[in-house]
Amino acid sequence: MTYSNLRIFTVELIGTFILVIFATGSIVYDVKMFNGELGIPFAAVAPFIALLIGVYSFGKISLAHFNPAVTIGYYITGHISKIQIVYYFAAEIIGAILASIFVLTFIGDFADLGANAPNFDHSIFLIFPVEVLASAMLMGVIFYVVYTKGLKGFSGVAIGGIVGLDILFLATISGASMNPARALAPALLSETFENLWLYWTAPFVGTTIVAFLFRKKFQEQRISES
Repeated sequence: MTYSNLRIFTVELIGTFILVIFATGSIVYDVKMFNGELGIPFAAVAPFIALLIGVYSFGKISLAHFNPAVTIGYYITGHISKIQIVYYFAAEIIGAILASIFVLTFIGDFADLGANAPNFDHSIFLIFPVEVLASAMLMGVIFYVVYTKGLKGFSGVAIGGIVGLDILFLATISGASMNPARALAPALLSETFENLWLYWTAPFVGTTIVAFLFRKKFQEQRISES
């Protein structure tokens, strides 16, 4: 079934809104209520739960991007058109900004509203590739489940799980955003722009590499199904 761009825009906005509330709100809530003691495990579980909700609720309509870097990956593999990129990007960025406004209003102004930050105890020559790797693994899992099963069964668990694992193991190096919209919204509202360049470059590099690796598979799949 084909859905209108307006419906895709709507569910992408809602899904991104939920994801960013969980991803950033968990950090802000942890700092506010527990002085950060729950730490990275709590910050990893929260987006896992959000993606379970988003993938199973909206995957059939929009493929549950909730992430501009993932949208570019889907464009490269031919899942969406050029004009649809505009709808997806607008929905993802607006949804993320609304989520950060929600976090600021209802949780509080702590921890730069959950803005991503790399660990500069490491070299940028490690930080950048790690963020590329985290984004590539996310895109790889998404394409694997879409190619093999579609967004059914354990797809939400797999996609949410890789995000959680990336955060758990890689956030202490690169911040493990994997998502330019998730990075942009809290940075805008907290005026912490110094690391934004990283999260508006590395995730696109990671998802683009994986998309080109999968593009031929999806083309062959379409031919065999036609």
